[in-house]
Amino acid sequence: MKHVKWIFVVLLLGSLTSFVGKDKSTGGLNVGDVAPDFTLRNQTADNAQAELSQLKGRPVLISFWASYDGRSRLQNASLAAVLRNTPNNNVEMVSVSFDEYRSVFTETIRKDQIAAICLHEEAGNHSEIYRSYRLNRGFGNYLLDEKGVIIAKNITADELAEYLN
Repeated sequence: MKHVKWIFVVLLLGSLTSFVGKDKSTGGLNVGDVAPDFTLRNQTADNAQAELSQLKGRPVLISFWASYDGRSRLQNASLAAVLRNTPNNNVEMVSVSFDEYRSVFTETIRKDQIAAICLHEEAGNHSEIYRSYRLNRGFGNYLLDEKGVIIAKNITADELAEYLN
């Protein structure tokens, strides 16, 4: 009986401490920051270079993900579906993959039906984009206003749908 008490105390403390830090920032840029510009090749169109600064004048949703990260991949597909299914939306989506292999990136885009400017950063988490957006704690997304200022961070599909209405 004596050991059962201690096991209960340990389990209780473990469950309570698992919530500590849940509301802390996950790193990266913050709302109000200007999004750093970047240039990559658009892998799903004519292989032309795409620059973030070329999209100024309209809202932009940048989604950073990788096929090996289930949460970021699901979020990317959900956001793309919201944009695809919302009539008259003026948000341009830029989907940036940090997959090591282009074939994995291409197949994931096809399977997830991502209709966006799809960019593949071959250098992965060693890339300049990864560093400039400070994605050191994982992937995420940023919603930018017409001037390139971050107005939302890690927006969900429901929040995006609400923004579009």
